[in-house]
Amino acid sequence: MRGTRRPNIQEWDFGEVSWMSLGGWIALVVLLAFAIYVISDGFYTVDAHERAVVLRFGKFRPPVVEPGLRFKIPLVDEVIKVSVAENSMRLPALSSSRGAQSDEEATLMLTGDLNAASVEWTIQWKVEEPEKFLFRFYNSSDPHYAERIIRTVAESVMNRLVGDYSIDEVLTERRGEIAQLAREAMQRILDSYDCGVVIRDLQMQRVRPPERVRPAFEAVNASLQTREQLENEAKKERNMRLPIALAERDKLIREAEGYAQRRRAEAEGEIAALLAQYREYEKAPAETRRRLYLETMEELLKRVQLQVIVDSELQRSILPLMQIPTEIK
Repeated sequence: MRGTRRPNIQEWDFGEVSWMSLGGWIALVVLLAFAIYVISDGFYTVDAHERAVVLRFGKFRPPVVEPGLRFKIPLVDEVIKVSVAENSMRLPALSSSRGAQSDEEATLMLTGDLNAASVEWTIQWKVEEPEKFLFRFYNSSDPHYAERIIRTVAESVMNRLVGDYSIDEVLTERRGEIAQLAREAMQRILDSYDCGVVIRDLQMQRVRPPERVRPAFEAVNASLQTREQLENEAKKERNMRLPIALAERDKLIREAEGYAQRRRAEAEGEIAALLAQYREYEKAPAETRRRLYLETMEELLKRVQLQVIVDSELQRSILPLMQIPTEIK
């Protein structure tokens, strides 16, 4: 039929080519979008204060990623960043919305002698092993989950240790010891959790008696300071007098030793004289006996004021008297 228009082969080919070009463009766009997704999701940055833990299909893939620009497999790897910076925490946690009385009640602890003390302290902690921390203390829905656990451990340890000391020890000389024991006890508990957290330091901040009994404790502290001052003065006096006493003791000891040596020499001399007399007596016993008799009588007669000498051959009826001077020349 003349009125019927035959199809144009060139137009049909052109339309088919257009559809093929459109499909190529769609594929190119899809590839480009996938490349953008891979670039945006595959590369990540780890800051200097962070470490990254890579989970491949939910399983930890060591090692822990260090700071820098890193790559992960999209849709396969999950990257969780963990802060390894040192954290500081003041305990017990006080709320600004509460009054001063409520804050003091939150810090009260019972000591070993059944007194109350207001104790505040600070701890410094950090994550040393991010992979252990991730599987123990990490909670994506609660960023403060680890802090609450560490706070609970710290408060339980501190309450137990303060209960082992008296109020005077907590307030004065044993504070450093309590802080050291608390840090060690906290670390042992956290190590048992295998959480990769290290307690770097624990410092006692404010330790004081409750407000209601504070004047009495201040009076006690004043008396303790007075006692310490008196003890220091006594030690000073002792240090001043002790060398003098020691020197006097040494002097008396030397004098006593000298006197003992002198008396020993005198006794030895007297013994030697007596031995010499004894040896002479053995040589002439009769003469020695007579000499000793005469010397003894001479000593006795010196003490007698009136001497009467009677001849043994005189008759008893006649008693002659003769005046003899008291001193014999």
